Amino acid sequence: MTNGQTPLLTVEDLRVTFPTRTGEVRAVRGVSFTLGKERLGIVGESGSGKSQTGRAIMGLTPAHASITARKLAFSGRDLLSMRKAELRALRGKRIAMILQDPKYSLNPVMTIGRQIVETLKTHEDVSTSEARTRALSMLEAVQIRDPERVFDLYPHEVSGGMGQRAMIAMMLVCGPELLIADEPTSALDVTVQLEVLSILDKLVAERGMGLILISHDLRLVSSFCNRVIVMYAGKIVEELPSADLAQAQHPYTRGLLNCLPTIGSHRHPLPVLDRKPEWAL
Repeated sequence: MTNGQTPLLTVEDLRVTFPTRTGEVRAVRGVSFTLGKERLGIVGESGSGKSQTGRAIMGLTPAHASITARKLAFSGRDLLSMRKAELRALRGKRIAMILQDPKYSLNPVMTIGRQIVETLKTHEDVSTSEARTRALSMLEAVQIRDPERVFDLYPHEVSGGMGQRAMIAMMLVCGPELLIADEPTSALDVTVQLEVLSILDKLVAERGMGLILISHDLRLVSSFCNRVIVMYAGKIVEELPSADLAQAQHPYTRGLLNCLPTIGSHRHPLPVLDRKPEWAL
């Protein structure tokens, strides 16, 4: 976090462990960072712990897992000591999370509009008509051309891109201060990805929110975020401003950068990342 602002989110020595038949799996191992009203990217391959970090912040980790931290605080409030009812009130209202694929995030037997209205009425004392008006306004804000029509559609009746926009509308309708976006564009075409990121960029800037963008796409995150955290085997191996990504020091980050295709150069096959055992220690 920069500019001496009070952190919106403080994470110190976060650890998430899952018991299994063959022993404990340490999914997140001592992750620490702060977040202000800025865009932070968390990058890593599958199994690096990036999504579990986001879920631990939201209180969405499965009950059988163990979560510990020296500090896990949102706006000065300790998330780990919070009662379930308090956490539910916070989640969706002040902290929201966009998940990877709208097919699994939206309720298939409820219309899109009803789901957004339900989210709003859960957290605010508003009439049904006011909730409808705000839901339609939010659908318009995420650049859905005919919000009245989409309001009455079921999730299976819209495309993946429109479903993801509806999901963003549902998460932002209560005006959260922190948005966690977990691979929000991975199920979308490249052109639609850029549109969705552009919408997020505009909304985050207009509302003065903090954003954590979780992704495996280093190039996408570096172009969209102010800072980038690189995770490997449950740990942060590097943190740097996105503008300085070319000067990354850790061999894992440099290896990821080296695997990216470059316009104007002929590299076939592309280099493969040579992982070192010591990176996971």
